[in-house]
Amino acid sequence: MTPEIDFELPPLIDHALLDPLATTEDVKRVCEEADRYHFATVCVYPVHVQQAAELLHGKKTQVCAVVGFPSGASVSAVKLQEAQLAAEAGATELDVVINLGWLRSGRGDAVHRELAEICEETGLLVKAILEMGRLTPPEKQLAAEVCLDAGVAFLKTGTGWAGGATVADVELLHTLTRGQVGIKAAGGIHTLAQVAALVHGGATRLGTSRGVALMQELKQPTARSQN
Repeated sequence: MTPEIDFELPPLIDHALLDPLATTEDVKRVCEEADRYHFATVCVYPVHVQQAAELLHGKKTQVCAVVGFPSGASVSAVKLQEAQLAAEAGATELDVVINLGWLRSGRGDAVHRELAEICEETGLLVKAILEMGRLTPPEKQLAAEVCLDAGVAFLKTGTGWAGGATVADVELLHTLTRGQVGIKAAGGIHTLAQVAALVHGGATRLGTSRGVALMQELKQPTARSQN
């Protein structure tokens, strides 16, 4: 049986469109969906930010752009410019993939410098994408410490391209950061049962392309009570 949703769901959802084959019509569709349900943001590639910002101008839903997505291995100057251009085009939030190779090499100072510069130069709400499923426990702790010190507003479990979000990782990030920043769970979120478990575990934002399906499931209490 699906757990009851004892929280408001739409403000938690970053409605993602991160398919490289996405068209301008796809962007229009997700913006209309996000506006209809009052999702927190639409999350798109920088190339789609201007269109999304124009479509959502004056609306409650904001525009989030991914930076260095999905590898995080771009040169720092390129990631900074990508972030700045997204900001200029109308993004109000940035989901930045950290340099995982630097992190795993123990170069926390370089990861910190890159993130801190993006935070400072853009002035936007920044979510650091960690790819938790590919990190060891010590690397997860280092990532959390470095990102927190760099000034990010959220830690994000992953890109969704290397495995889905787990409750265990959400709980770990919440513990490591002592609740000082938000936690965004992303990847493989398909059901309300997953949503409830992740939110109760500490997630304060959910990255998913299935926001509409989740809202439709939420509006079917009879069907849910029979699960």
